Amino acid sequence: MKRRMTAIRGALAGSLCLAGISGLAGCQAAPAGNVNVPSAIQVTNVEDQVISVTAKEEVKVVPDMAELNLSVTSQAADAEACQEANSQAVNQVAEALKGQGIEETSIQTSDYSLYPIYDWENGQTITGYTMDTTITVSDVAIDAVGNVLTAAVDAGVNNIQSVNYMSSQYDESYKQALEMAVQSAYDKANAMAIAGGCSLGEIVKIEERGTNTSARYTAISNMSVEEDGALAAPAAGASVMPGQVSVEADILVEYAVNR
Repeated sequence: MKRRMTAIRGALAGSLCLAGISGLAGCQAAPAGNVNVPSAIQVTNVEDQVISVTAKEEVKVVPDMAELNLSVTSQAADAEACQEANSQAVNQVAEALKGQGIEETSIQTSDYSLYPIYDWENGQTITGYTMDTTITVSDVAIDAVGNVLTAAVDAGVNNIQSVNYMSSQYDESYKQALEMAVQSAYDKANAMAIAGGCSLGEIVKIEERGTNTSARYTAISNMSVEEDGALAAPAAGASVMPGQVSVEADILVEYAVNR
């Protein structure tokens, strides 16, 4: 009985083997002309067929307003006396600024600091105190900057930290800089396209990059004006040369490529 079963199993295995070989032979015998296999496969991503360029342009504009950052430093033997002296000096400066036509809303005090003065040679002994107060004066007409600085120093300001110039024409100048940047971007992209043997298509992306609007203001809240509407003629004051401020536009542009 065992011998008979072994013979049957051998016969079945042989049949399956022959069937498998026959199936493989059938696959190999399929007509080759029905399958078109290219020698190379190229995947095309239309989104990547662009020329990307950046452009930055600037327009110079004459400022007509300024922001002043001033500070008053006071010293005294004790902290309370130092604070009183500093407060008195700051009030004097504020009154002097108002006397120059500066509105109270354009005067801001900030960055108060009070710290001891040490004598390091005698065992870190405190010999007095120093107090600083920063005064920011905004909306100062450009013709009045020199007089305002002189009046502030005469009243007690002992540190002029910065004078920041601004322009009411910032927005108009920025639009002009943007137009120039777009043209510059096109010129660069077109040169790249010609060099690469193709041509530019439509703009597929345009992006405004970092902007700096520190030289911008939109309203004049403090202009000392005579009855006839003309600016008051400035008296002799600190020498101020505002020159020009720079308005910059920085963009990224991507153009489609025509092959």
